[in-house]
This record gives sequence, C-alpha cells and structure tokens, in this order.
Amino acid sequence: MLQWQQPGESVLVNSTPATCSQLGLAHCFKDRKPIDLVVSGPNYGRNTTAIFALSSGTLGAALEAAVCGAKAIAISFAFFDRLNDPKIVAQSCRQGVRVIDHLAKNEQWDAGRVYTINVPVKDGVEKQPVVWTEMLQNQWSSSSCFDEAPSGVDDADTEETKLRKQESRGGEELKQAQNEVDKDTQWAARHYRWAPKFKDVYESVEKAGPGNDGWAVQQGQTSVTALKANFAHIAGFKGEIKL
Repeated sequence: MLQWQQPGESVLVNSTPATCSQLGLAHCFKDRKPIDLVVSGPNYGRNTTAIFALSSGTLGAALEAAVCGAKAIAISFAFFDRLNDPKIVAQSCRQGVRVIDHLAKNEQWDAGRVYTINVPVKDGVEKQPVVWTEMLQNQWSSSSCFDEAPSGVDDADTEETKLRKQESRGGEELKQAQNEVDKDTQWAARHYRWAPKFKDVYESVEKAGPGNDGWAVQQGQTSVTALKANFAHIAGFKGEIKL
C-alpha cells in the first residue's frame, strides 16, 4: 500500500524496508531528478557487529538501494538506557546529520558500496570522535535468541472446552476425542519472546578490542563502517565435488 502524506513531500509504504528502497527509487518519484542518496533510518537501536547487522531491516534497505545502483547510508542509534531524553536524542540526530553530510560530499561511491553509521545516544556525543571501524564478525554462542513464553489462558480454555464437550460420550468415543485433541494440539500455537543473550555480544566486543564497530560505540564514539552489498565467496573452493 502506498500513501502520500503530503503531495511532493513524503510517501508511506506498508512493506519491508528493502521494498521501500525499491519503490522509492523506481516508482514514487519518477517526475523528479534522479535520487542523490538513500538514507535508511535512523533505527532506534544499534546495528553494530554481524549479530545485529545480519538481521537488520535498516541495513537491508541500504543494501537494496546499493544493488539498485544508488548511493546508500544506513544509520542507527545505539541507546544505553530507556530514558529517551529529548536533548540527548537531539545531539545524536545532529551528529548523524553531520556524518551523513560528510560521507555524501567526501567519500567514494563505487558500485555496491554502503556506509553504516552507529551513533551512541549519549550526552556529549558531538564532542566524541567519529571513527572508521570494521564490522565485528561475531556469533551467538547460545542456541537461541528466543524463549518460549507461557501460552495465553484462552488457548488452555479452548482445549479444555473440546474435552468437556465429549464427557457424556462412551469410553471409546472419549478416547477418540482425546486423540483428536492431541492431534490438533501437536503443533498448537506457541508464544515466543525475543530474549537474546547480550552477554555473547559484550564478550565478543571486549575480546576483539579496538577497531570494531561494537567497541567504538561502547566507548561513546560514532562508528562508520564501509561495506559491500554482496555475498562474498570464500576463496579456494573450485572444481567438481566428488560424492
């Protein structure tokens, strides 16, 4: 669904971030000059290290713009508390604008290049360094980033109701009814909540030390990482696979 908020000013797209890039570049502004720069974000939450970046819609939109031939930047805000102090957030916004402006005017933009910026939401961030970083290639050491949450009361009530409707029937009918309930509930709806073990991230950042994006942000610095919009292969794999 496309919805123009104000003619010539903004467009609301009910879809994924990558789709927003595609539609914005190819469809929504055909009556204007070619788009100079795609800025995805700001995402309110860090997209530092591979753990976060690989599942980031913010980065996904910038990467999509890059493979469409556009200059693209992803920007994310790394917050350290939930206070959301407007004065501190405003500092991060100004810092983000300054970095975007610098990149747009001064950096190289070869095919498929994307810059990802992570700005700490910290008081005084505008006085802290802006540094080039590499994206830390870390992994989750835990088996899952989700915990199964207790099912809602309604789910339990629904299954109990199915059984009670069969109580007046004979033993074989009740047994058959129970089997049907078991069959129905084998893959019943379950509730999961996002519960990543952030200890994995913090430990990997500390172990890697200076130079990576996670470490820079942890120090209150603004991190800028240059990426390529591609799936780079690992060298050394050639020829036929003998099974």
